[in-house]
Amino acid sequence: MPGAFADRFIEASRRLGHPLCVGIDPHLPLIPAAFRAGAMQPGAPETAAAVERFCLALLERVAGKVASVKPQSACFEALGPAGVAVLARVLGVARANGLLVLLDAKRGDVGSTAEAYAAAYLRKGAPFACDALTVNAYLGLDTLAPFIEAAAESGGGVFVVLRSSNPGATDLQDLPAPSVPLYERLAAALAPKAPLLAGPETGWSGLGAVVGATWPAESRRIRELLPRSLFLVPGYGVQGGSAADSLAGFVRGPGGRLEGGLVASARAIGFPAEGREADARGWERAVDRALDAAIAELSAACKT
Repeated sequence: MPGAFADRFIEASRRLGHPLCVGIDPHLPLIPAAFRAGAMQPGAPETAAAVERFCLALLERVAGKVASVKPQSACFEALGPAGVAVLARVLGVARANGLLVLLDAKRGDVGSTAEAYAAAYLRKGAPFACDALTVNAYLGLDTLAPFIEAAAESGGGVFVVLRSSNPGATDLQDLPAPSVPLYERLAAALAPKAPLLAGPETGWSGLGAVVGATWPAESRRIRELLPRSLFLVPGYGVQGGSAADSLAGFVRGPGGRLEGGLVASARAIGFPAEGREADARGWERAVDRALDAAIAELSAACKT
């Protein structure tokens, strides 16, 4: 069995010097011209093939430069059965290339349904095997049990949505429960469970939290409640979160650099403006520039 997800990620990010996690979000209107085929209708076979070419090309650009990637399951599901088959291949290719895969699916349900989701993604022999999975806990903490158990068995990670990066997060996540925001209460409830997915090498836990880069103050508060849980930080770049904001909930590691989570960026890297209408080589150069810029920015921020 592989080591704990948290150990594997932290050790890789220390070696690389940054926490960047590249999102793989194949939104059809954004697929670069070099990969498009036909009318790019969701159910067309040529569309799924085009998306696969794009995703595999993106994996080739980032392999060896980042510790992890984050495919967005919804983008593949929207293509129908062929898209789901592409997702399975993308997961396999990413892991075969040494990338840790955090599947962004935000699953969350009760009883046997939660068990089925855990079996699909996190159990040994899962058909959509990934290293970690995003989940929702707003149906109750008991819904997390199958995911945590499966992750403990396979060396995986589970990232619970606490403070998402969208502006509407305040609609529910800020509701007093009874005297602190709901997301804080959920964080406090997760704290006793964090040791279940703790890595023996680094002490970080793969029972992580989704904490948007657009909420740095909240990120610092959640770190107080979850001192050793990895954060998944969306919202860096296109959504307005700066490198400093993204690292607000990180802490100093053994080498003095900030660590403690994965900072996700998808559109800025996979869909750079100068690569939208370029040929394949032009798109590759644009992706490389965007990737190198994000790595340099986050690496520098980790040293401050």
